[in-house]
Amino acid sequence: MISADGSNLGVLPLEQALAAAKTAGLDLIEISPSAVPPIAKIMDYGKFEYERSKKEKVAKAKVKVSETKEVQVKVGTGEHDMELKAKKAAEWLAEGHRVRAELFLKGRYKGMEEKFLKDRLEKFLLRIPYAYKVAEPITKSPKGFAGVIERDLVAQAKREKESKIKNENPG
Repeated sequence: MISADGSNLGVLPLEQALAAAKTAGLDLIEISPSAVPPIAKIMDYGKFEYERSKKEKVAKAKVKVSETKEVQVKVGTGEHDMELKAKKAAEWLAEGHRVRAELFLKGRYKGMEEKFLKDRLEKFLLRIPYAYKVAEPITKSPKGFAGVIERDLVAQAKREKESKIKNENPG
């Protein structure tokens, strides 16, 4: 049992604990019911609820929702379009999202050689100007071929450090 000022009162029977809370003019709150013996504290219940809700809000604010964004290229996608899509994928990686890169195949493109198609998607991934690691390797998907990448903070920090050094010492 813990008193209102935070000092440890030791193990007390329930009746004694309730009496101590009543004399203090506060409530007896069971903090850790699963502990043996259970831990209780003498304090104002309203204050306890307020502090608990504040902690939950802070914890909720720290949680960042990560989505899987999708970028779709085709066999005939032009160089400039590939650059734009790679830049967008880099932005998503920087925000902390996973990126699913998909090579969309329709019609006669489905009959093309698998190695060529996988290489085409890998070439697109190499254009992405942000350090990433492969979360799911390139595999056949219902629409064509797809792979999932996610950011690699360690490699990105190293890349940024090298570019900073290169910019300071040109030539």
